[in-house]
Amino acid sequence: MAVPAGHHRRDAPFGGLGHTPTPGRYISVMVEVRLRAVRVDLQSNTPVLLLQETDGEGRTLPIFIGTPEATAIAYALQGVDTPRPMTHDLIRDMFASLDIEVERVVVTELRSSTYFAELHLLAGANRSIVSSRPSDAVAVAVRTGSPLFVSDELMDAEGVLLAVETEGEEEDDATPEELVGQFRQFLDSIRPEDFG
Repeated sequence: MAVPAGHHRRDAPFGGLGHTPTPGRYISVMVEVRLRAVRVDLQSNTPVLLLQETDGEGRTLPIFIGTPEATAIAYALQGVDTPRPMTHDLIRDMFASLDIEVERVVVTELRSSTYFAELHLLAGANRSIVSSRPSDAVAVAVRTGSPLFVSDELMDAEGVLLAVETEGEEEDDATPEELVGQFRQFLDSIRPEDFG
């Protein structure tokens, strides 16, 4: 059963997490993507999430995200242990304790300059879809090993072809440690005035 983008179904036992879906756009075709990188856009000095399709032309969906979410994703990629669970670790742990599987994450649409995503959850035979910000959904997916998808229509409209790096595909070979190092350099370079 298709579900309107940005909404979730109310399926027992945990479907009461949100609202009954309202009529909207339905996602029928999805493109599987991989997290290519979390980078810093040099013009805006803002973290950007790069989701690249695994097959096809190699289109990439760039999504600007907040610094805390970028840090959470980078920590998960590097396997950094924190003294206490971060928010996305807590979500992963709650799902595990309730025997809820994150089947997949889907970035569904762009509306009024805001991206929307969904967590597709499975508890036994019951399925539920929960609306999420893409940055939070990806942070959870990285922790749970869940696959990432983008609506084909969204990828057609917003996906870009990035220049292929000729020196050994440096970007594809970047280790989690290198990604976190690059992000730490970004964090060291920002000032409180950058957020005002």
